[in-house]
Amino acid sequence: MVRRFIGTRSRLWLYVIVVALLVFGVSGIGFAAHPLITDDAGTQGKGKFQLELTGEYGHDKEDGVTTRETGLAATLTYGIVDPVDIVIGLPYQYIRVKDSEGKIRVDGISDIPLDVKWRFYDNEGLSFALKPGVTFSTGDSEKGLGTGKMTYHVFLIGSKEVKPWAFHVNLGYNRNENKAEERKDIWHASVATTYDVAEKWQLVGNIGIERNPDPGSNNHPTFILGGVIYSPLENLDLSCGFKGGLTRSETDYAIILGLTWRF
Repeated sequence: MVRRFIGTRSRLWLYVIVVALLVFGVSGIGFAAHPLITDDAGTQGKGKFQLELTGEYGHDKEDGVTTRETGLAATLTYGIVDPVDIVIGLPYQYIRVKDSEGKIRVDGISDIPLDVKWRFYDNEGLSFALKPGVTFSTGDSEKGLGTGKMTYHVFLIGSKEVKPWAFHVNLGYNRNENKAEERKDIWHASVATTYDVAEKWQLVGNIGIERNPDPGSNNHPTFILGGVIYSPLENLDLSCGFKGGLTRSETDYAIILGLTWRF
């Protein structure tokens, strides 16, 4: 979940990305990896870990207000049993807002998410999973770093792989409890694909939309993303991506970098 603090003086609003996934799979499970927004139905396996270190720089300009946001996050996944993972993230944000009246800078830890992924169906490569979770109100809502209340969400997940392609679709719901008088019911839908161009290289693409949390707007944030994943080792991925906004309410563009280590 990403939030933006913007304003002509101090206007606060949230940009929420909550994902629930529906993905179809044919021969084996393909992992919809970073930098994709879309998740997959795969799990780590009992006793196995995955650590993701990610960074994102976003730039947006609207009505004379320029917002630059840098987000850093560490996400740890642990396989409780083969079909069940627990996932916890630690996000940090640095937000800079500039308009004709001056500059605003805020930074700090934002709301912390905790999820459980359960792969409940897996037969001949066709897999489905549920990913419910909560987000704790650890961020300072007055600075735009959090909602000020605990939120919860649920994802429906699946995966389909037809070598060298893999395809993923997301459907999700977030109960956006907040102190900013935003919409509380946020839906999300997205589609992603990966393509193996070489033994250690993948090209990725992603497109998605979610309901605008601003109750006064029906212009819903819509994005498109392209990127590459390089795997120098079997258990190590390096990734980068570029995300562009397709609607006025989405961030104009974002540059995304990541490292994923499985152990």
